[in-house]
Amino acid sequence: MIQIVLIDDHELVRTGFRMILQQQPDMAVCGEAASAEEGMRLIRCLKPEIAVVDVHMPGMSGIELTERVNRAELATRIVVVTVVDDGRFPKRLLDAGAFGYLTKGCNAEELVTAVRQVATGRRYLAPAVAQQLALATLDGSSSPFDALSSRELEVAMMLVRGKPLTMIGEQLNLSPKTVSTYKQRLMEKLHVEHVLGLAHLMTAHGLIDAPNHQVGS
Repeated sequence: MIQIVLIDDHELVRTGFRMILQQQPDMAVCGEAASAEEGMRLIRCLKPEIAVVDVHMPGMSGIELTERVNRAELATRIVVVTVVDDGRFPKRLLDAGAFGYLTKGCNAEELVTAVRQVATGRRYLAPAVAQQLALATLDGSSSPFDALSSRELEVAMMLVRGKPLTMIGEQLNLSPKTVSTYKQRLMEKLHVEHVLGLAHLMTAHGLIDAPNHQVGS
């Protein structure tokens, strides 16, 4: 029996995943968490084979959780299910130690397949994600965004979507002052002076699609 923990701050998402996975005769959802911090405690306590994890959550991100599980050499394998399907985000998570990467547009059958495959120790990438990852790898060019920490990358993504510092702070459980520090640090690392420049740089490196973001100040 494959023991699974669900880690996502949206209860409806967890409910949907639980209904799909519990229908399988070889799977059991043994715990759920609405934050990465709570999820980390569950992983240490329950020692599940699989943790299905979202990337963007208040407080600790899914990337940080994956890194911590890997550093602690825990046996639990991470399957990321998120709305983010850009080629560099899965690369970041796979480098952090994730075994699977799906987008929330996947169907129930693909989720089940991914969990089963990862439980056997094999990686699983959604076909669209695998294609994006291959293209990001084949172009051979390094990205300036590789210099950013997981949290800095998250803040950058939210900034170019037009979210104010206060809202970013609320969603990531950080003070506006801390978010401002992250903003300043990532701008310095990327050698940009404003969010518009950040958006142009992210578009140039394929992190966002030009028509789909709203740039703040």
